[in-house]
Formats: sequence, C-alpha cells, structure tokens
Amino acid sequence: MIDIRAFRGNKEKFKREIGSRGPRSLSAVEALIKIDAEYKKVLSETEKLRERRNDISRVIKEYKMKGRINEAEKLMEEANRVKNSLKSAEEKLAVLEKEMEKVCFSVPNIPHDSAPKGKGEQDNKIIYEDMSNKKNFDFKPLDHHALGEKLEIIDFARAALLSGSRFALLRGMGAALERAIAQFMLNVHVRENGYTEVLPPYLNNAQTMTGSGQLPKFEEDLYKTACENPLYLIPTAEVPLVNLHSQSVLAEKELPLKYVAHTPCFRREAGSYGKDTRGLIRNHQFNKVELVWITMPEDSMNALEKLREDAEKILKLLKLPYRVVELCTADLGFASGKTYDLEVWMPGEERFREISSISNCFDFQARRINTKVKRSSGGKSEYVHTLNGSGLAVGRTLAAVLENYQNSDNSITVPEVLKEYLGVEKIY
Repeated sequence: MIDIRAFRGNKEKFKREIGSRGPRSLSAVEALIKIDAEYKKVLSETEKLRERRNDISRVIKEYKMKGRINEAEKLMEEANRVKNSLKSAEEKLAVLEKEMEKVCFSVPNIPHDSAPKGKGEQDNKIIYEDMSNKKNFDFKPLDHHALGEKLEIIDFARAALLSGSRFALLRGMGAALERAIAQFMLNVHVRENGYTEVLPPYLNNAQTMTGSGQLPKFEEDLYKTACENPLYLIPTAEVPLVNLHSQSVLAEKELPLKYVAHTPCFRREAGSYGKDTRGLIRNHQFNKVELVWITMPEDSMNALEKLREDAEKILKLLKLPYRVVELCTADLGFASGKTYDLEVWMPGEERFREISSISNCFDFQARRINTKVKRSSGGKSEYVHTLNGSGLAVGRTLAAVLENYQNSDNSITVPEVLKEYLGVEKIY
C-alpha cells in the first residue's frame, strides 16, 4: 500500500510515476485522487457539523443554567437538525472510508527512481550476461518437453488425465532430479547464504493474501477453498514468508531477516490462455524455492543486489548460461518498486526464459501487514522494507538442465553439483 500522506503531499508525482506503469495503473491513481478529494470534502463538512453540534450543546447548557428555557428550546430544534445532518455525513464518510481503502489496495507500488521508464517488455534493460557455459551442440537440441517424454521422466498426458491441462507428472529420474535440484538450492541458501529455512502452510487466509498484495487485485488467479471463510492455495511462498512478522514491531538488531522456503505454488493463470502451454514453463502447479528479506529502510537497495547475487549463485554453480534484465516501470509487478529478472538460456527453444524475479517492495507490503522496526537510537517506529526473489523456480531449472546438458543420444549429463544428490553421472 502506498503512503497516503506522501500521496496527498504530492499527487502529481504519484500520478506521473505510477502512471508510467501503464493505463490501468494510471486509472487506479486517478480513482484514488477523485475519491480522496470527495473524502476530504465530506470530512470537512463532518468536522464542521461536529463543531457546530458542540457549540450548540454548550450554549444550550448555558441557557438552561441561566433559566433561559425558551431560547434553549429554540436551539434544540437546530441541534436536532445538526444531529440528523451529522449522522448522514458520518454514514457517508464511513462508506467513503471503505471505498477509499478498496481503491488504495488497487494502486500498485510507486516505481523507484532508478527503474527505467518504459511501455513494455521491449524497454527492459539487459544489464549482465554470462554465456560462458553456453554449449555449441553438433546436433539440433530438443526442448525439455520432447526430452522428458523420450526419456519417460515427464508425463504430460498422464498429468492431463489426472488433472487437466497445464500440469506435469514426473516419474523415475525426473522426480529424483526435481527433488535433487530443490535440495541443492536449499542447502546453498541455508548453509552458504545464511537463510533460515521455513516450511509454511500452503493454505493462507484472505488477510495474509491481502498483506502480500495478491488480494484483491489477483483473486482470479488464485485457487481457494469452497467454504464460508475460504483459504487460498499459495501462488508463491513469498505470501506466508512476508507475513511472518505481520502486526509486529521488530528491533533494529533483529534485521535483516532472511528466509527461504521450498513449496508448491498454485496459479490459475487466468488471462494467459494459449500462452506457453508447452512443457514446464507455465503450469498451474509447480515447485519453487523462494527467498525473502526483511530489512531496515536504508539497507534495502543493497539487500536487493545481495538477493540477486544469491539467486545468480545457483545458476553459476549449475553452470547454466543466463542474463540479468532490469525491468522497466511498465513491466514491474504490482508490489514491486524495482525488479531484476534472471533469464536462463534454453537451447531447445533458442531463447531466454525467466527463472527468477527479484524485487524490492520497499515499504509497500509492510504498510499492508503493519510490520515496523524500532531503532536502537529510539524515536518513532517505522515501516520495514521487504524483498523477495526466486532462488530458483525448480521446474524451470529442471527444464534448463535437461536442455543445456542433453547429448546427441538424448541422454542427460548430470551437472557436477547434482551428482551427489542423484548418485548417477547420466540420465538415460
């Protein structure tokens, strides 16, 4: 949630900066400007009526004390009119407060000044590329979908029979490879990068979903239980991890907090019909290792670079070719103020694919979940900053390993760092 006081102090800046995300974001800001103006107008009227009510009550009391009953009774008539007007104004104000909260929740984060301005994916900036591990195949490489089926380690047809389209079933060495990749990632992040591992619930309530930014905007993308107070299947472990300290005031010495979780993720992918339907790229259920930081406000930009470094480390250790892309304002996620995407090279497709999105949400989520920090020097507590990133998407990493480590006989050479987890040199 944006800082409403900062917004009121410089509406044109918020309109300009958030508007750079695109027409929908601009409309959300304009809606907030409009309802805020109406709210302030009704609030002013309400405060004047309250003041008038108090003045009349004081005068009536004085008249009665002085025995001026007739004058007091005349004022009582006005007091009743003011009372009725005040009741109506307060009811309208209450409605506007709820509407304003709803509109506030629909306004995305304001982009950081360093985020490049742009109108879409074409305006993203490639800021780093490591193609040192790109292989020159002497045969036409297959994509992971074809490889998985040839090796009988991925079964999309059986998954479709069980659950429908956009699901995958891994069997044999496919399931073992997925498990090995996840375990490898967790070990690196916990043992080498200093994260605390968390195994959170996969079903979260609406308050938790709202806190991280999934609700109300992305409800159509979420799976939820059919009951009076529904629970939602998490679309990413970012949701529970960010909310771990909701409604809390942390001590400065506790920060930064660094969490990692390996969980399944569930997404309806509403609105993406016909997009990336082949393979493991865009499924309704997939596994991901998620990284979350909670930091002091002044430390979050340095934390973003460290978080990116931690995610890149996995790609470097797996010796996968990749690049880093800085997202322009129009391509930023709803809660993010600045984002880097890591994109891995997929030789079977002859293109890069996103494998991690690393974002600084600044105080946007902290305001929604009311997580603050008390400085050791004293003073008023303030909102923390939150960051998140995939470290990495497990299924997409599996796909990248299959494509980059394939051989002419369709076998897969196991990456060096995964051999101890799998106990084999090759997958046939």
